[in-house]
Order: sequence, then structure tokens, then C-alpha cells
Amino acid sequence: MRTPPRAAAWCAAAASTLLALTGCGGVGDAARPSGENGTVGISMPTKSWERWVQDGDNMVAHLEEAGYGADLQYAEDVVEDQVAQIENMITKGVDALVIAAVDGEALTEAVESAGEAGIPVIAYDRLIRGTEHVDYYATFDNFEVGVLQARYIERELGLEDTGETFTIELFGGAPDDNNAYFFYDGAMSVLEPYIEDGALEVASGQTEMAQIATTRWDGAVAQDRMDNLLSTHYTDRELDAVLSPFDGISIGVISSLKGAGYGSQDAPLPVVTGQDAETASVKSIIAGEQTQTVFKDTRELARVAAEMTDAVVRGEEPEVNDTESYDNGVKTVPAMLLEPVSVDAGNYEEVLIGGGYYDEADLR
Repeated sequence: MRTPPRAAAWCAAAASTLLALTGCGGVGDAARPSGENGTVGISMPTKSWERWVQDGDNMVAHLEEAGYGADLQYAEDVVEDQVAQIENMITKGVDALVIAAVDGEALTEAVESAGEAGIPVIAYDRLIRGTEHVDYYATFDNFEVGVLQARYIERELGLEDTGETFTIELFGGAPDDNNAYFFYDGAMSVLEPYIEDGALEVASGQTEMAQIATTRWDGAVAQDRMDNLLSTHYTDRELDAVLSPFDGISIGVISSLKGAGYGSQDAPLPVVTGQDAETASVKSIIAGEQTQTVFKDTRELARVAAEMTDAVVRGEEPEVNDTESYDNGVKTVPAMLLEPVSVDAGNYEEVLIGGGYYDEADLR
């Protein structure tokens, strides 16, 4: 087991740190939840999307089952709050940290502090960049997520079988989230040949990640951009498909499309992809609006991350299946990748309800 910071160091820093953190949402709790095997600090980005709430709850359950206390904090997408929460956990002397970064580029100093204190760090679903003190990474096959979204568009439009030209617009994820680039690269590995040979036309001409990125994965930002794309490029033509990397973005895109008159018999909604199988988006799929989402079983991700954390605390090597893909700029972080699943109206009952992720009543 890694040795946490000495109690004397904790006492010396605790008073000033706790005072500084008073008022930050969920930060600075005096009690340190503890278990027989130690305490794990869990830093999640936000409660605004249900998947992160589920991730946090599932992590706590798995860790408690393994004999750990869990200090779970949410930063509400505020980088400074997440840094403060992590620093507070380090000061308290947690035995390990599991971090889903708000901004994967902004946690370098906090993670360096964890490394100096001998506290192992597991990056959870979002890679932490710019530091050697990230021990392991638990995530999904993020390149495959993009491939699944693009293959769905390919199939729905019949791109392999028709000589027609279809219109498409591309949306990317947050520019400060490493996963966004994997989603983009995976999707473009399928779509780019069709764009180059003219089977797909991007009327806006916006195909680079720098042009299509969506700050903080914000659906309102996506809606504003979609409004602009429609009013500028689609006043005299219909849009056939939208590559959206995330359900929250998809909801914003669909709101814009419906505001512009899509969703009627004369102007059906385009194919719209997504990710995370959020309740609102699954309901949208059932209602015939959003077309597809990529399901990532966060129950399994939480289990894997908890097992990974338990192993490193015990001084053991956790199971990984990728040691090449995730270069954070300083080191290649060994990772455990789980498989995503494409979900639409045809298989949501089998995958989501049959798999116990949702009850049927959840999706009414």
C-alpha cells in the first residue's frame, strides 16, 4: 500500500486549506470517509449530466464493497474548483485519486502534488495530460465510438450503395478533452473518404476539429452553431446528417433543427448521432428524433476503475489492454479500454432495458 502524507503534514496544512475551500460546492468537508483498506478520492466533473452522477455512485459502491471509504466530489465544470477539491483530498491524505477531468490540460500541478505525496492517480474516462504522475487510465475505446457514429451515418444514408450526394455537418467535442480528438479521428476515418469523393458535402466547409469543437460539450453552444449553419448554408437545401459526438450536443442540435422547421413530414429530421445513452436522448430516439447514440456501460467502467485503484493501492499491477494509444505528452499511460455499443430504435430495448441499465418505466 502506498504511504499517504504524514499526519503532521496534514495538520500543518489543513486549517489554511479548509478555510480557502469553504464555499466551493462540496469541498472542504471536515469528515474523511474511511474504510478498512483506506480512502479513495473521486473527483468528477459535473452533476449536470446524469452519466457522471451514475459514474460517481457506482465508483463509491464498488470501492466500499472492496473495503475503501470514498470521498466523492463534483466540480460543476469549474476547473478551479476541481483543482481545489483534488488539493484538499491530497491534504487529507487519501490513498488514491480517481479523476475525471473538467479540463485534461489544467490539472498538471495538482496531479504533480499527488505524485510528490505518493498518491497514485487513475484517470477516469478523460485523459489527464502533461504529467508523468498519471498511473493508469480507465476508459472506453474512444476511437471506436467515432467509428460507430460514422458507420451509422454511412448505413442510414446508404453511402456504399448509392451515387447520390448527401449533406452533412460535423460537430466535435470539447477542445480541452482528449477524448474529443479520438471520437473525431474515429468518425473521420469513415467519413473523410466520402467527403473527398463528393458523396458527402459539408456545405459550411467546416471539417477540422478546430472549426467544429464545442466548448464544455455544451448543448447551448451547439444549438447556437447549428442555428448559424442552417441560416447561412441551408436556406435552399436540406441537411441529411449531423455527426454529433455526445447526447447533450445532439439535444441542442435537434432543438435548432426543429426551430428551423425540421421534424415534419415534408422536412424530416436528419440522421443525428450521439453518445452516452442519456435518458433524454434515448426518449428522443424512441420518439423518432435523435437517431442513434453510443452506449458506454459506466457500471463496467466504474468496476474496472475500482479494481484498478485497489490493485495500485495494494502495490499490484492492474489489468490493462492498451499500452500504446494514450500519450499524454509526457508518457504513454497504460489503459483499460471497454467496448462501446451503437444503440438506436431497433435495439435499445435489448441493450439498455434487457441489460438492466434502464427500467422500461425510465424511458416513458
